[in-house]
Amino acid sequence: MFLLAITCAYVAKTLSGSYMNSMLTQIERQFNIPTSLVGFINGSFEIGNLLLLIFVSYFGTKLHRPIMIGVGCVVMSLGCFLQSLPHFLMGRYEYESTVSVSGNLSSDSFLCVENGTQIFRPTEDPSECVKEVKSFMWVYVLVGNIIRGIGETPIMPLGISYIEDFAKSENSPLYIGFIETGAIIGPLIGLLLASFCANVYVDIGSVNTDDLTITPTDTRWVGAWWFGFLVCAGVNVLTAIPFFFLPKTLPKEGLTDNAEVTKNDKEEKQKEVKKEKDGITKDFIPFMKSLLCNPIYMLFILISVIQFNAFVNMISFMPKYLEQQYGKSASDAIFLMGIYNLPPICIGYIVGGLIMKKFKITVKQAAHIGCWLSLIEYLLYFLCFLMTCDNSPVAGVTTSYEGMQQELYVENILAGCNMACNCPTKIWDPVCGDNGLSYMSACLAGCETSIGTGIDMMFQNCSCIQTSGNSSAVLGLCDKGHDCSMMLQYFLILSMISSFIYSLYAIPGYMVLLRCIKPEEKSLGVGLHTFCTRIFAGIPAPIYFGALVDSTCLHWGTLKCGESGACRIYDSTNFRYIYLGLPAALRGSSYIPAFSILAILRKRRLPGEDVSSGTMLVEAKLIGKENECKDMHQNSKVLNDDELKTKL
Repeated sequence: MFLLAITCAYVAKTLSGSYMNSMLTQIERQFNIPTSLVGFINGSFEIGNLLLLIFVSYFGTKLHRPIMIGVGCVVMSLGCFLQSLPHFLMGRYEYESTVSVSGNLSSDSFLCVENGTQIFRPTEDPSECVKEVKSFMWVYVLVGNIIRGIGETPIMPLGISYIEDFAKSENSPLYIGFIETGAIIGPLIGLLLASFCANVYVDIGSVNTDDLTITPTDTRWVGAWWFGFLVCAGVNVLTAIPFFFLPKTLPKEGLTDNAEVTKNDKEEKQKEVKKEKDGITKDFIPFMKSLLCNPIYMLFILISVIQFNAFVNMISFMPKYLEQQYGKSASDAIFLMGIYNLPPICIGYIVGGLIMKKFKITVKQAAHIGCWLSLIEYLLYFLCFLMTCDNSPVAGVTTSYEGMQQELYVENILAGCNMACNCPTKIWDPVCGDNGLSYMSACLAGCETSIGTGIDMMFQNCSCIQTSGNSSAVLGLCDKGHDCSMMLQYFLILSMISSFIYSLYAIPGYMVLLRCIKPEEKSLGVGLHTFCTRIFAGIPAPIYFGALVDSTCLHWGTLKCGESGACRIYDSTNFRYIYLGLPAALRGSSYIPAFSILAILRKRRLPGEDVSSGTMLVEAKLIGKENECKDMHQNSKVLNDDELKTKL
């Protein structure tokens, strides 16, 4: 029952986390903030986690662990609800546009930006600038994410330690594999929910979507990001209920004899009474000292921090990468990310756990499996650099008006064909000409007339579009073509293979963490490991990576006060080098401590590893001979099975 409940809790917490990661682009556009600030909002979850992590990891084992996990789920629900609040406190979302939704405009009025529905115009009017204060509503999302992080704190360390304490040693990897599978089902549901919400307009129900001049593929589009947070809040509340009815302790799995169970329970109660007399903080410092002096444990933390820096960035910004590199909508990018990556990871977790159980993999074997599979997956990763697409051809931004490549980051917005049009040069309202070239707006394409309304609007008599036809244009950027679509397929297939290999070595790697520390230090060890990965990877990684992504922006959106908003188009080449290159460099550096662990394991026995028989130490614990066995393990020479049994 506990395994089922904790798996559901993992589903709920990872559902919320994956949904938040998938909605980063929508939040960036809704509040018109840079990617670096969005990265800080995303990292704020880790800040909330850190506030209680070490406390919960150590002191949580002395308290009622299931109830603490249940309270955490309720707090997560509160955080999710708070994140959705800005939508109900703000006005309607307004995107920058040069075109009136009414369509069929005359030549003169079309080239001028007039007041009307959805018309956007930068202004220096102080009263208009005051309205932009609503953009600070992102603070609600920030605070909600911190609260969600606080609520998530007890689930992993207390849940894993509860299973390790009361499950058979050989069953533990399989159970953790089931839990990790729940941690994959949650993101899969979260990504599907995010894909649906990203395809629904943010103000659905309060605006006529037929009048919109943007589609989900447009970089100004904002989906109904708030709706998913309400769903996450409800799911977290429901998963909290079972934990309030589960016991504080369970009999050790495998003890079927009533006398043994009773004896074991009495011993546990005596130990608890003794600890309460001594004070619950007495062994905190010795445990910390033991962990910090454990070279395998510390090297494992170093590897985790480096690898997490790579994976956090890749996962958080993958939807944005698919949008910018391959021209997909946010909804399609999120959907493809979930379908191609999460099922292989789910299968890999189960297969990894079954292999550990079936072949009774030792810690040393698990370390070798994890290291070499990781290296294979790392080498495959470099093929991603070959699966590229060129920048979208936008006149005045990435190409000249003649369609020739131009120097990036130097905008030449105006040309002879549109110089007399008196066009706004900062507003991003792209159109695709029938010559295959995109323009920042219909006005900058030199278009004089338009027909149709809403998204079906077409512009004609465009002086900058040099074709033998009607010189017309339609709303939106031009497609990137068939070759780019094929590159996307190759990228997704490679991503699927890499995800499966990653999940195969995840369980063996986690077993190395659990088995390289003493049983009584397990809860604190898992908590300290999580603490280090949060503070050195989870918090800083999205911030510095977001700042690097911002540096590749070619054109920023424009707010009513004339200030910069969210980025509208990136340099695909530099974005690719940052998105793929930085994680590659980080992961490469992690193999130095990884091979160091393998070298140490050749010469050293781990806590819980018997000198001769693989199960003798576990048997010794069950018959109440734990101290004698530990002394013998540390001090005796290597004995054969008969000698060891005699001593016991």
